[in-house]
Amino acid sequence: MRADARKNRDHVLAVAGTAITEQGVDVSLRDIARRADVGLATLLRHFPTREALLEALLHTSFDELTARAGELETSSSPDDALVSWLRDCVAWTTEYRGVTVLMAAAIEDTDSALHASCVTLRAAGAQLLALAQAAGTARTDIDGNDLFALIAALAWIGDQPSLAPRADHLFDVVASAILTNPASTDTGGTPPRARS
Repeated sequence: MRADARKNRDHVLAVAGTAITEQGVDVSLRDIARRADVGLATLLRHFPTREALLEALLHTSFDELTARAGELETSSSPDDALVSWLRDCVAWTTEYRGVTVLMAAAIEDTDSALHASCVTLRAAGAQLLALAQAAGTARTDIDGNDLFALIAALAWIGDQPSLAPRADHLFDVVASAILTNPASTDTGGTPPRARS
């Protein structure tokens, strides 16, 4: 890719990130192009679909959350690792309103630009869950699909103005329900950010 084309692409991604943070994933592509001071055709040349744009924007975050799962796997107890990773995922998903809806759909849609990243992320969480289950610290009647659904539900709660003040408490309730040793939910980490 030519340097000027890469610069345009990076600029569009930066503008898209701001627009999605402010307005959610349903923000108009035309609005993103206008904000980036490029034509819609230029935006679509780089990102032919909304999902392609989101995948490019979110790819680094998916990779970081997947790597974080691997780090926690070796540096924390299985239950602390699971809750810490769950907390990180929920905090991240609240940055981009509506992204969990797309992520949930992408899991089932192999043609989605987000499919591979979402499947990899779900697998990382499932691995942490399996380790906690093997250690006897997490309930055994849930799987990676359930964990992914809980992330979406907790992110939705944080995105609702009337519920956001309860997001941290409800995170702790859900974490306690996952673990067989509820005292382990206090990881000492930063709770997920509630949207204002």
